[in-house]
Amino acid sequence: MNRRIPPPSFVSSSFSPHDARPSTQDIAPQVLDRHIGDYIREARGLSEQQIEQILHHQLHHNLRFGEAAVALKLATREDVLWALSQQFHYPYAAGEAVQFHEELVTAIDPFCDQAEAFREVRSQLMMGVMSGDKPRRALAVLSPDSGDGKSFFASNMAITFSQLGGRTLLVDADMRTPRQHQLFGVPNQAGLSGILAGRAEANVIHQVRDLPALHVLPVGTTPPNPLELLQRAGFGLLMQELLSKFDHVVVDTPADSHGADARVVASKCGAAIVLTRPGKTRVKPTQRLISAINKTPTKLAGVMFNEF
Repeated sequence: MNRRIPPPSFVSSSFSPHDARPSTQDIAPQVLDRHIGDYIREARGLSEQQIEQILHHQLHHNLRFGEAAVALKLATREDVLWALSQQFHYPYAAGEAVQFHEELVTAIDPFCDQAEAFREVRSQLMMGVMSGDKPRRALAVLSPDSGDGKSFFASNMAITFSQLGGRTLLVDADMRTPRQHQLFGVPNQAGLSGILAGRAEANVIHQVRDLPALHVLPVGTTPPNPLELLQRAGFGLLMQELLSKFDHVVVDTPADSHGADARVVASKCGAAIVLTRPGKTRVKPTQRLISAINKTPTKLAGVMFNEF
């Protein structure tokens, strides 16, 4: 699978490995038959007179309610998109209160071309290495060097999976230069490094406020021995446990140029995707990384060209 990603234009929750994984019925959204006008009225604080004005304009110009509201300047295009997302249970972060990093394009602007490219990648993954008839796998995001956009890709990929409605976990396994806690604004006092070091840490997995199906496991304290922690049996057991509790698991990794960390992570995830940047990534390091992955049971989903 080869695709080119175009350039883009919180609340804590405790987690116990003994938590039962919810059934599809548990996570399915409650369907409420509400008109789009209800959402727009709530968002804009419209009066009954203004609603009547919109309805009159809608009837006489053969428009949809949202189109009529925009035409009368009683709502914006963003208001309509937000209302539609509520109607169809498609969560995303919208409005002035959003505190997500600008890189989280699939959360901030899920209807743009960049977000559509991520949905295309998601579809290919779910029809391939992460399909329902295959063994359960987490997706490790790898790249030959720093600056290739792994954190950008992993975070947006996790958001895209969560927008399907199933419980999704983003694991930051880059214990050299972690960024996911910064992108999502989640606490980083405790996390993956503490778990692998054998410390009993609570509240290490954080539910993302505006994306209720998405959870983030940050690195925590940056350890002096990341590779040794990852090569302990505990990491493989942890990944198995997480896969039994979440519908989708995406794992961010350090650049392969930092050492074998990413390859070790990928071997415990089951699936991997390699990220490169046109005009920057060198061919030989990429070939060595792909060759190393192919010598393991890990399924290589493909190589992505990232222009972010």
